Amino acid sequence: MFTPKIPPPDTAPAPGTSLVPPLTGLVHPPACTCHHTPVPAAPVARPAVQLTPGSLLVAAAGGTAVVLVVGTVLVSMLLATAITAASVALCAVVLRSLLNRPNNR
Repeated sequence: MFTPKIPPPDTAPAPGTSLVPPLTGLVHPPACTCHHTPVPAAPVARPAVQLTPGSLLVAAAGGTAVVLVVGTVLVSMLLATAITAASVALCAVVLRSLLNRPNNR
């Protein structure tokens, strides 16, 4: 059941032969027939980045604004965490005092 099925010798292909016939006689036509000569590509002249005093001022102002906004967000998140922690601690103290002395109310 699990042994390989080998075809009989009369139907097996001869070693070294291919089942796919070779493609002969096919010639691809050229992409165009205009017979132009290739022109060497000239290097592209790119303008150098020039930083004027105005652009430096804008870049510095933008960086400062980003730092201030990110700092404000982080400080506000830290403040919210601190307020929440203080509130939870206060609730824990009140609950502890209520549960330890129920007769003194």
